[in-house]
Amino acid sequence: MSGTQHGARGRGRSGGARGGRPDRRESAERSEAAISPARLVAYDVLRYVEDREAYANLALPGRIREAGLDTRDAGLATELASGALRWRGRYDRIIELAADREIERIDARTRNVLRLGVHQLLGMRTAPHAAVNESVELQRRVGNRAAAGFVNGVLRSIGRASNEEWDARIAESAAGVDDARAALASHPAWVIRAMQDALRIEGREDELDALLVADNAAPRVNVAILPGAGVTPIEAAERAAEAEVVVSGPSPLGVEIGGGDPARAIAASGARRGFARVQDQGSQLAALALTRARPVQPGERWLDLCAGPGGKTAVLGAEALIGGASVRANEVAAHRAQLVRNSVAGVAGAVDVVSFDGRDDEAYGGERFDRILVDAPCSGLGALRRRPEARWRKQPSDLPGLTRLQAELLQEACAHLAPGGILAYVTCSPHLAETRVTVDRLLRSRSDLVEVDARAVVGEVAREPLDLPGGGLSVQLWPHRHGTDAMFISLIERRAVDS
Repeated sequence: MSGTQHGARGRGRSGGARGGRPDRRESAERSEAAISPARLVAYDVLRYVEDREAYANLALPGRIREAGLDTRDAGLATELASGALRWRGRYDRIIELAADREIERIDARTRNVLRLGVHQLLGMRTAPHAAVNESVELQRRVGNRAAAGFVNGVLRSIGRASNEEWDARIAESAAGVDDARAALASHPAWVIRAMQDALRIEGREDELDALLVADNAAPRVNVAILPGAGVTPIEAAERAAEAEVVVSGPSPLGVEIGGGDPARAIAASGARRGFARVQDQGSQLAALALTRARPVQPGERWLDLCAGPGGKTAVLGAEALIGGASVRANEVAAHRAQLVRNSVAGVAGAVDVVSFDGRDDEAYGGERFDRILVDAPCSGLGALRRRPEARWRKQPSDLPGLTRLQAELLQEACAHLAPGGILAYVTCSPHLAETRVTVDRLLRSRSDLVEVDARAVVGEVAREPLDLPGGGLSVQLWPHRHGTDAMFISLIERRAVDS
């Protein structure tokens, strides 16, 4: 993997979650030194991700607002944080080689300072002296002051070699081919194996390197122009052309933003309030696969079982309004249920939001449903472009608990699916244990269920022809092939007469 693939050269977006505030003493200490506010914000985001299991895409906007960063500094903070998280595996190996010390033996605060420094040296156009000096000062403010010299020495050593030279050193020092690929591609080895397995059953194992490259590239911002918005995606793009909005991608609802503030682009689109929202086009297609699998009959009852944070629910609500259906949106976590209410404000007349465990009868309100979306909790390995920290947070040991939960949710949902009804099982993961294995196990457990051809449905819905190799009935989307998250979609029908 060449050095040109390492890190975005422009200002990217990050993917990630819970925010927080530095304590008062730390804030006071920082005010004493003239450190770039963007670097302080980026450091905080890395700290929240590591110490508080925050999601960077949620923590970052909050810290940017708190710090009052202007557009330029906000872009710098975003690139610093997302780049350091995305390339953490590779940067940690480089730090180990330069420091002759295992990364876990370096203090956590110093590790994050070094990661930001390495990204500036190897992934951005920052002048080397500025990258080193700012990192040293940052270490003095947020970490052990005595380690400032260590930071200086390590970064100066790293700055003396190019990306290509560091890649050669990584390869030479690796324990084997798998270890080298994991470090160079900045993905845990088990994640690479899972992706390789999923590509192999499609006969596309040779696409693995392209997938890893796509995972390490900041994605363009996608917006869904919901049905009923008052403008079509084409009209929205024309009205917001100055905001770099273009019609692109596989979803018939989707437009892409080339750069700048998404809120500005949405405002310029002319869409009704609440009918245009940032959303990956894979998520858009997953929701449309359910709503457009067959014509909607007035009075249909739909259920979004795991609705938070509400993006797919908003698509369901917009489609329900047009077809005369209604939606029950369930989210187990109360704070995420509020996010769903916020997301569906524009289509609130069609959506009722409740908060129960999807394995309990209360989630279903004593009803059976004509269509059910089970967007199950999963490893999130399909969204590593937007949530780069997920690759470092999940472990293979997490999979048994996740797949057990997925199976339990599916069993309960099928029990509340009306005869003749259709269920969409969706995960933002290509891991076979969370996709085909889960679906096949469900189908074997119930004779009244049959899988529907999701490929035909999604192919009909999509704006452009989709490359879906390998046969079978389910859909696996990929970032390198379709420009979406790696979304899995399976459609399952309950027979009208049990056999």
